[in-house]
Amino acid sequence: MKLLKKIGWVALGLLLVIQFIPTEKNEGQLSSLDTFKNETKPSKEVEKILSKACYDCHSNVTNYPWYHSIAPINFWMNHHVEEGKEHFNLSEWNNYSLKRKEHKMEEFWEEVEEKHMPLDSYTWTHGDAKLSDEEITMVVSWAKTVQENYKAQIK
Repeated sequence: MKLLKKIGWVALGLLLVIQFIPTEKNEGQLSSLDTFKNETKPSKEVEKILSKACYDCHSNVTNYPWYHSIAPINFWMNHHVEEGKEHFNLSEWNNYSLKRKEHKMEEFWEEVEEKHMPLDSYTWTHGDAKLSDEEITMVVSWAKTVQENYKAQIK
């Protein structure tokens, strides 16, 4: 019993100490999304869906909830954002070639259509990001059109 008590105190101490380890925040400017929006021309409905379900992890603009300041949650969230941006960063759209944009849009609609995105771990804490079948259809249709436009430009 004494061993469990010591382990508990050490764990509590570590939890307190990691609260003071700073984490970098992903707080870019909304204007970083302008190139993506201007090129892909999402409707107001699609833009609203992108805003609630995609931008936090797939752009340089993340809206952090209050619990982001609690370790180790902040480390886990930062890892998700970094990984999301690594795969698909809408704030870096102007740096992508036409071929890469076309490919990224294909990956995007496939992930949404197959309900792999947004991640369950994101929608657990962001219930409004869970997409309805109607929203999925709307976003996939828009993304396929954008992909086709990029394909036409490549030829």
